[in-house]
Amino acid sequence: MIDLSKDITFLPGVGPKKAELLKQELKIVSYEDLLYYFPYKYVDRSKFYSVRELNANMPYVQVKGRLKSLKTIGKGRQSRMTATFSDGTGVMELVWFKGHKYIKENLDTNAEYIVFGKPSIFNGVINVVHPEMERVDATKQIIRSSLQAFYNTSEKMKRGYLNSRAMLKLMQNLFKSFLNDRIQETLPTPLRERLKLAPLNEALKAAHFPNDIKQLEYAQFRLKFEELFYLQLNILKIKTRRSKTVKGHVFKIVGDNLNKFYKNNIPFELTGAQKRVIREIRHDMGSGKQMNRLLQGDVGSGKTLVALMVMLIANDNNYQACLMAPTEILANQHYETISRMLEGLNIEIDILTGSTKKSKRNELHEKLLNGELNILIGTHALIEDIVQFKNLGLVVIDEQHRFGVAQRAKLWKKNRHPPHMLVMTATPIPRTLAMTIYGDLDVSVIDELPPGRKAIKTVHYFHNKRNNLNRFLHKELNKGRQIYVVYPLIEESEKIDFKNLTEGYEYMQHAFPGYEITMVHGKMKPKEKDEAMHQFVSGKSDILVSTTVIEVGVNVTNASVMVIESAERFGLSQLHQLRGRVGRGAEQSYCILMTDYKMSDETRKRMSIMTATTDGFEIAEADMKLRGPGDLEGTQQSGLPFNLKIASLGRDSQLLQYARNVAEEILNDDPLLEKDENLMLKKQLAKLTAKKMNWSMIS
Repeated sequence: MIDLSKDITFLPGVGPKKAELLKQELKIVSYEDLLYYFPYKYVDRSKFYSVRELNANMPYVQVKGRLKSLKTIGKGRQSRMTATFSDGTGVMELVWFKGHKYIKENLDTNAEYIVFGKPSIFNGVINVVHPEMERVDATKQIIRSSLQAFYNTSEKMKRGYLNSRAMLKLMQNLFKSFLNDRIQETLPTPLRERLKLAPLNEALKAAHFPNDIKQLEYAQFRLKFEELFYLQLNILKIKTRRSKTVKGHVFKIVGDNLNKFYKNNIPFELTGAQKRVIREIRHDMGSGKQMNRLLQGDVGSGKTLVALMVMLIANDNNYQACLMAPTEILANQHYETISRMLEGLNIEIDILTGSTKKSKRNELHEKLLNGELNILIGTHALIEDIVQFKNLGLVVIDEQHRFGVAQRAKLWKKNRHPPHMLVMTATPIPRTLAMTIYGDLDVSVIDELPPGRKAIKTVHYFHNKRNNLNRFLHKELNKGRQIYVVYPLIEESEKIDFKNLTEGYEYMQHAFPGYEITMVHGKMKPKEKDEAMHQFVSGKSDILVSTTVIEVGVNVTNASVMVIESAERFGLSQLHQLRGRVGRGAEQSYCILMTDYKMSDETRKRMSIMTATTDGFEIAEADMKLRGPGDLEGTQQSGLPFNLKIASLGRDSQLLQYARNVAEEILNDDPLLEKDENLMLKKQLAKLTAKKMNWSMIS
């Protein structure tokens, strides 16, 4: 069997300089890394054209003929090399603007070549700029396929003579180096044969050198299935192990606190979705197993109320509960909301943040340890070692993607027996992504809005409609409403963005004299930012001009308009999150997307989707299809135990479900993968997860 861990430096055609480039730009350091660097597209090389047939509207073409002449035109950097090329039906011109030395040394006039490239017309003559050239008598020595693979490469790589064509040659060298050897199989033969999957050796070769579309699809199916299968096998194995080994507190009682709260303190009927989710959570907490549940709910769907009712169940069973939020503003908001909702009940609740004074902290620590404090709400301050509970039974984490895994682990360890965990997010996650990143958690979804909430009206304006927008904003301000105006902030253009923000702030002051206008941005000190946000939250400020630092979940019921400037610079999920800052009261709210008139097709699609629906899950699915899963809310596949090289969570959702079903079937029969036929799966899974510490046990 081939040793795929071999250093890429030793592959013919690489050497130290190119090896360093491959490492820096693509993280390719071994034969295996190169083998699993897959093409991004394929071009049909099965057809040969005659020069007579060519026109400038054609995509890539290949022609077989003879090189008739070769000459240099011009001097220095402005020089170019041209060649005449004929196949007997006509003459075309080949042009090179760089690489002249290589061309002179390697091309021979009167020799027969295959030319491949994009035809264009210059001075009435068909030409191909920087064509690929293969000498006809040399093509027998290289691995050829009817579909030519194209590989993504960086500008730095191209300058170092590692363009797509060079990558293809390295791939040819790689396969030639183990022509008579085999790649170690990674799926057991009985499983492969049952699922009609190609052998790994054949699949990898066909992925780089396919003879036709059918062979390519067969190879890709095998490779994609394997990636998704091992991903799900890992997640489900962890889930199975945890459910069997980690015991949970049993909350048997639904007692006075919850019953009184439900009867006296909720002025409206719970939605069907809220009732369903509470039933799911109650079942978990009474099962004797430790709960690990993800609660998804669009902005304004009532997740906080569900969390509070679950915390009351913990209190009724003589356990304490805590809720951790990512910022002081959100923690204070939760504290004020929950304190108000608990009026009249004998529940001791308090808050702990970075701003809590030492004397107050000492008092809190004492109450936590003697059990007087039933519910503690806070920020990262909750995870400090000094914070100890008498009997912590439930941890609720709000906007969980804002916390590092190690931070969540500290809450896990606050009790001798792990508390039940409920993690909440207002970021709608597509089903396939939830199944993968949070696949070891049970998922609950609140997919209804409380009665009385009006859908936010979303409109798309071009910048030339600014006067219309200002008239509308004046009307809303005259009604006593408040307005958000959000500008993008992207690191690469931070100075430009900051200039746009400050100019926007000055413009709003000029356009809306007599109104209080506040500005918030990431360069402000935390205390200044909190103070500015508080001005708006308390109603002292009418207009908040901000970058995207305004928090998820900030609840200003009087804010009725969200203006998003340069909306083309935001992804769909981010636009939807920003829109969710309004529409929190009973009044009609609006989201206005401002863009330039010139837009890409993808931007038009995004604006169209935003104006057509307010369903966060529909938007998240559309966003993943448009952008792929890599950057949804900054996940960057960070939740995956290993990165995907060929499969896509967006495009391959059906295959993901199929792979999950196969993994479930195997684990139901053999939870620890100890049977002989599953030992290869166990070994391969260990290899794949060895490089990344697996934190899913504490998600």
